[in-house]
Amino acid sequence: MSTTPREANARCSVARSLEILGEKWALLIVREAFFGVTRFADFRAHLGVAPDVLTARLEKLVDGGVLERRPYRDQGQRQRDEYVLTEAGAALKTVLAAFVAWGDVHRPSGFGPSVVYVEETTEKPVRVAFLSDDGQELAPEQVTTVPGPGWLS
Repeated sequence: MSTTPREANARCSVARSLEILGEKWALLIVREAFFGVTRFADFRAHLGVAPDVLTARLEKLVDGGVLERRPYRDQGQRQRDEYVLTEAGAALKTVLAAFVAWGDVHRPSGFGPSVVYVEETTEKPVRVAFLSDDGQELAPEQVTTVPGPGWLS
């Protein structure tokens, strides 16, 4: 029995993640949320994204469980929603750090890193790495992939 690409993608973690995060503005919105941006107007100001595109991406991130909508009301204003990272959204920090590391090496700007990830208490730089179960760091070439239980044969 042959499998369709749709069936294969439904089982693929990368494909399922890209359904929510696979558009440029999605990860840029998440990046801004890590910097404390929560309001629609502030996302627009920081990103320069068209309002209809921002609305659509925020909706997808909320539907995908990355952001949570929370109502707020500034004095004298109507109630609005702000967008706050969920637990799933906060877990994207390592994904963004991996993008930063890759971009700094393979797509350098000539200005140096725009952000540096550091340990909160010491402010010493940290990096994303593969670790074995016993905590040993592995080089990327020491890591391979094998079919998991959801793999279609």
